[in-house]
Amino acid sequence: MRAWLGPVLFGLIVAAATAWAAIAWIPYGLMNVAMDRLGQGGVNTMSYGNLATPARQPVVRPSPDLAYSSCPYDLSKGPVAIDVTPVPGRYSSLSLFDAATDVIFVRNDLQAGGKPYRIIVAREGQAVPAGAEVVRTEHDRGIGLIRLLLKDPAEIGGLDTARRQSSCHIVTKSK
Repeated sequence: MRAWLGPVLFGLIVAAATAWAAIAWIPYGLMNVAMDRLGQGGVNTMSYGNLATPARQPVVRPSPDLAYSSCPYDLSKGPVAIDVTPVPGRYSSLSLFDAATDVIFVRNDLQAGGKPYRIIVAREGQAVPAGAEVVRTEHDRGIGLIRLLLKDPAEIGGLDTARRQSSCHIVTKSK
């Protein structure tokens, strides 16, 4: 019986270390994959995705009646402004996810009163414009995801101009 104690203990230690590593690092790997899939226009730039199909699913379990716009952000060069212009008469929402895949901010068109708004995503200590609405995060990287509800997938063409009024960019002194 004692001969088994060492290998069993070693196996338990390896299993615990593996579980800890998986829990600690898998979310970051998943976020990197998501940023690659959603960042068609690059980092700190809004991408306006096509509607999801069974063959093209840029997010996990996408809804076929939602048009997705995404801003993969990287705060290493400064804070990022995300400007959202709700489409009148349509439900929309902005969700911010950090590098660990945690949701750090959510606002929908009803909460915004149907009016355009700007969110500045910044790390602690980064300077932001006075009076700005700021969402602080502990991570340099993440994704801003805007969802726009469609009544019919065919209407995306007519709403595309309106949804492209939403944008994201690094905050500069001139903006």
